Amino acid sequence: MPNWTALFLALSLTASAAVAHEARQGPNGGKLVDAGSQYHAELVAKGTTEVVVHMSDATDKPIPAEGFRANAILVVNGQTIRFALQPAGGSRLVGTAPVPVPAGVRGAVQITSPQGATAQARF
Repeated sequence: MPNWTALFLALSLTASAAVAHEARQGPNGGKLVDAGSQYHAELVAKGTTEVVVHMSDATDKPIPAEGFRANAILVVNGQTIRFALQPAGGSRLVGTAPVPVPAGVRGAVQITSPQGATAQARF
């Protein structure tokens, strides 16, 4: 007898992955990904403790980061690090990691819009 819950979960994950856009190079030199259905997020890390996420709408037009909040959960040298990002002018959310973060880092950023809606960007 098939495990219907596992089958449903597998099909849901496959469908979600097929709908999401692939990560691509962003205009600021970082990795640009979908953040929910309304936003795009570009993660820029350059080997320092400063991490910047540039916010844009679904058409890649930069949007003001004022009122947004975010938490980064990144994997650096096999260790998971977590830290907050805050608006820093323009479309930028900026945070300070506890260790230097290399370009191309993997992880996720959980974003909360000014209206309280949440989205996740996976890098």
